[in-house]
Amino acid sequence: MVTAQTYYIALGSNKGDKFKNLQDAIDFIHVRIGTITRISKVYKSPAFGFDTEESVEDFLNACLVLESHLEPENVLQELLAIETDLGRVRTKRDTYEARTIDLDIILLEDGVVNTETLQVPHPEMQNRRFVLLPLNDIAPKIKHPKLHKEVAFLLEGCVDDSVLEPINIWLKNPSKGYDFSKYNFIAIEGNIGAGKTSLATKIAHDFNAKLILERFADNPFLPKFYNDAARYAFPLEMSFLADRYQQISDDLSQLDLFKDFMVSDYDVFKSLIFSKITLQEDEFKLYRKLFYLMYKDLRKPDLYIYLYQNTARLQENIKKRGRDYEQNIDNDYLEKINSGYLEFLKTQTDFNVKIIDISNKDFMDDRSDYLWVLEEVCGRK
Repeated sequence: MVTAQTYYIALGSNKGDKFKNLQDAIDFIHVRIGTITRISKVYKSPAFGFDTEESVEDFLNACLVLESHLEPENVLQELLAIETDLGRVRTKRDTYEARTIDLDIILLEDGVVNTETLQVPHPEMQNRRFVLLPLNDIAPKIKHPKLHKEVAFLLEGCVDDSVLEPINIWLKNPSKGYDFSKYNFIAIEGNIGAGKTSLATKIAHDFNAKLILERFADNPFLPKFYNDAARYAFPLEMSFLADRYQQISDDLSQLDLFKDFMVSDYDVFKSLIFSKITLQEDEFKLYRKLFYLMYKDLRKPDLYIYLYQNTARLQENIKKRGRDYEQNIDNDYLEKINSGYLEFLKTQTDFNVKIIDISNKDFMDDRSDYLWVLEEVCGRK
């Protein structure tokens, strides 16, 4: 999974409905580029660098913190496209011009970018109060990677004496609009290669959730099972039964006061689904009896999400992630698992279940698909 980078973006507008221009730009950034974690106050500031003989409206300025998996040049291209979509027309004049929207990358974590089209940190940021003041709202301790000074220190020493006025209207963060408040515990399930771990990890990161991941990689019977299913099915399922019980019991009992909810990439009932497929009938009867003895009092998720992928997409994902012991899984086994899950979910009247078909979605590489999945999971506030 590609690690997201943190960008610090400056926004400005002095043409048309200026506040709406800022909000529209934020909404576009959310959809096209990444997750917005913080937004500053909005400040009214005098136009900077314009011909004094020209009558120019004041600017509205703000800054935001953005997490994105895109590379800096790609973020720049998206920002320029958003400017165009919001009506900005660039000319070849060397002087400053009024604009519906102006979007600039100011900082990139502690990184430096120096290309023909992009310079980060922005070479003039330390000289512009309309950048430093809103940036100080949201990132006062971030250091300039070249000057090695914090934003708060740069603001204090800024020679720009422009007077900025905060306005009493706040920009809305669309990243905060997904409603997870009604859930304390979400379990995400799916077939092998469906993307449940990836989705749980993204939700936990973006929405301040405690992440619970199944520790399947440490199971010594798993590679052996794929080589000789008949011999190793029962010890594999029994080891999973014990491991899942211990892990989920521990994780659900350990509260994290700094997290808003819990999200897991598995539910304990998957043990019944897989064991029914892999075990002989007499083995399964014994296994099911042990399962209900162990799990009868275990907490159920407030929301159970099943990610449905068709078999062809599952095989693509399995090949892509490259685990050696999974490469020979046949289609019939995957189809039995899908059928087992769907049959199980039909009988669970006390579960809050959402089945989401993601066969034609790629929520890891396509942000619009990820936002679509979020809407399916929890809707909007």
